[in-house]
Amino acid sequence: MLGLRALLYYLGIGLAAIVIAPLALLLWPLPLRLRYSFVTLWNRFALWWLGVTCGLRHRVHGWEHVPTDGSPVIIFCKHQSAWETIALPPLFPPQVLVFKRELVLIPFFGWGLATLNPIILDRSARHQALRTLIDQGRERLARGLWVTLFPEGTRVAPGGKGRYNVGGAMLAAETGVPVLPIAHNAGVYWPPRTFAKRPGIIDLVIGPRISTAGRDAREIMREAESWIEEHSNRLLAGSTSGADRPPEPR
Repeated sequence: MLGLRALLYYLGIGLAAIVIAPLALLLWPLPLRLRYSFVTLWNRFALWWLGVTCGLRHRVHGWEHVPTDGSPVIIFCKHQSAWETIALPPLFPPQVLVFKRELVLIPFFGWGLATLNPIILDRSARHQALRTLIDQGRERLARGLWVTLFPEGTRVAPGGKGRYNVGGAMLAAETGVPVLPIAHNAGVYWPPRTFAKRPGIIDLVIGPRISTAGRDAREIMREAESWIEEHSNRLLAGSTSGADRPPEPR
């Protein structure tokens, strides 16, 4: 039954992408913020349809840590599944995602991503990828856009921990833009490289902003990594114990 519900989910979001992506390409001459509002209609539908078909919804904690003055931040998010790549764009102000170039080659889905002016990295050329991240990240932040990246670089199963890459912290250190750490337990319900999804409620926790001005990149990365891993493990413990509420961010 879970597999059938997941199939209905993928059929629905696939059809939605076929409708929205070509229209997004037609809107490419318009300002980015207008394109962003249109393209993320797909994300909003995908989250709603996930609840309808798979019984999987989400709740957000820590909204008080999100800046309200319009200033940009750099999001560092735990990477456990595809869920967070869908959920983050409509949750926060206009942002650009950092991802590998292969994603933009996916028909319809990748085309829609390409219209949002993302930072696309060639992971086979690590030095050039780092330079691209810093140069393009600086330009996007100067325009008031948020930058969202997954420091582990690839999806990691709940309870696991990947190697945190320092590139995002280098961008933060060079620009002085604060880091907004995010933890969640999406992998419990939507495991990496798994077709079926478990019903339930995904908890996403937004942490306090991490100051970066005048700090070393590795120091920034250690602080963000420590917060993300601590709170990800807390959320995992709450999910497996059946606890209804996650611990408050601190």
